[in-house]
Amino acid sequence: MSQPELSNHPLHFAAAFGAGGLLSLMVLFNGTLAAYGSLFFASWVPHLTGTFAAILFLLVLRPKRAQIARPPLWVYLGGVSGAVTVMLTSATLNSALALSGTIALGLAGQMAFSLLADIRGLFGLPQRMPVRRDFVALGLIIAGSLILIFFGSST
Repeated sequence: MSQPELSNHPLHFAAAFGAGGLLSLMVLFNGTLAAYGSLFFASWVPHLTGTFAAILFLLVLRPKRAQIARPPLWVYLGGVSGAVTVMLTSATLNSALALSGTIALGLAGQMAFSLLADIRGLFGLPQRMPVRRDFVALGLIIAGSLILIFFGSST
């Protein structure tokens, strides 16, 4: 099975970079909520407000359905993994890792799981064997995370 040709449009890079910035803000906001409440509260509030925002966007924008077919049931587990992610990042943000360590190690975890998903073809993804540069990139991300955490601040 061949993969479709993908373009490296600058807008895609900017969107991914902006999403990373928004992710950092989300972790900061949720961690602050956890400091004033609990991990459950820090997960519940953003999911509830996100639900209201999504409903509002759906009502205003009225997007067309991408496909008529029903998605597999496992795709609905994204909400569960999102809730657990919010609770875990909220807990680690309020630890010695702080925001930068939480985001750095989170990126390393995303990269490691992504490589595993590519190798195994998880969740219907096309199976792809990583090349040396993928493992070098993971090693650099982990090394950078450790440098940031252990040597990044004197406080």
